[in-house]
Amino acid sequence: MVVENYTLFTDFIFLGFFGGQNVQQVLFVLFLLVYGTTVFANLGMILLIEKDPRLHTPMYYFLSSLSFCDVCYSSTVSPKMLADFLSEQKKIPYNACAIQLYFFGAFADVECLMLAVMAYDRYVAICNPLLYTIAMSRKVCTQLVASAYILGLVDSAIHTCFTFRLSFCNSNVINHFFCDIPPLLALSCSDTTVNEIVMFTFFSCIVGCSIVTVLFSYSYIMTTIFKMNSAEGRRKAFSTCASHLTSVAIFHGTLLFMYFRPSSSYSMDTDKMASVFYTVVIPMLNPLIYSLRNKDVKGALKKTISTKLCSV
Repeated sequence: MVVENYTLFTDFIFLGFFGGQNVQQVLFVLFLLVYGTTVFANLGMILLIEKDPRLHTPMYYFLSSLSFCDVCYSSTVSPKMLADFLSEQKKIPYNACAIQLYFFGAFADVECLMLAVMAYDRYVAICNPLLYTIAMSRKVCTQLVASAYILGLVDSAIHTCFTFRLSFCNSNVINHFFCDIPPLLALSCSDTTVNEIVMFTFFSCIVGCSIVTVLFSYSYIMTTIFKMNSAEGRRKAFSTCASHLTSVAIFHGTLLFMYFRPSSSYSMDTDKMASVFYTVVIPMLNPLIYSLRNKDVKGALKKTISTKLCSV
């Protein structure tokens, strides 16, 4: 059945965060610092991995891809949010809202899938080290990253098309700070049952496959680690996996909270706080988690800083 779109508005208006002008200015400065740190840290990670030959391995190739995804992921939301802090009326054109939703969903999917790919990479490296160079060749790594992007772009296109086939005839005020599926479903005057089924089904496939891959990979990894005779080997293996597990737990935990609930349980004020965490904070945390807990990255960073200081 073809569903007609009776949208009467050319713009949506975000409610954003509550508070007076002074509060908005404080939030602007705070989130500007967070976004600046996100861009600087992730681009710094990419340049560091590119510059240091010791980091030219599959694990750091995937980490570099994750950092690039984090920059794009955060940039779909943060610039508009920062501009809105300084604006009295937080408008976004209808088409721009669809574009924001599309790219946000695509990069969120890519991030989810990249975490699964990184778990598989650690599984091969620890459980099948003799086959690692063959199983994780440059060609295979490129194909895995390309597959994550293709799946993310296709999945997000499906969600965006289904969301913007709905009618928005009662109000154009979105109780959120960016265009996301739950607040748009809450705003629509159409029956959103099909949308909720589609969202749950496709998100279940993406997030479910990612979580299953991570769980199976780390179950084999832990079994292999506990069988190691060398305490130093166990410590090094645990250290390598700890950063990735931290990122997985934070990202997937927030996604499960946001999208795997019936629409009747949505609380937009609570969801806005959760959304800030996974759209703004997590992209900043990832490079910090991997750099602070990784000896190779810290060593490469110290070497780069020492070289720069010596050349001055």
